[in-house]
Amino acid sequence: MSTATVRIPVEKRDILKIISSIEKRDLKEIITELIDEYIERHKETLELLSKPQWVEAIIKGKEEVKKGVKGKSILSLSQM
Repeated sequence: MSTATVRIPVEKRDILKIISSIEKRDLKEIITELIDEYIERHKETLELLSKPQWVEAIIKGKEEVKKGVKGKSILSLSQM
């Protein structure tokens, strides 16, 4: 597995080091866990953005919001 260098501000790095020593865990393990959690939280967004019809609906919806169009029924979106 390849690795990458990540720059962490000193004050945050120091806090992470304190936490890792209290938990008796490797700093790398904590950072990997945080990255995994971040990816998991964004999987649904990535899945939606991989479907062109949803991207079009999102763009159209943002344009409608800017124009002040009132809300729609969720039923119209569920047919996508």
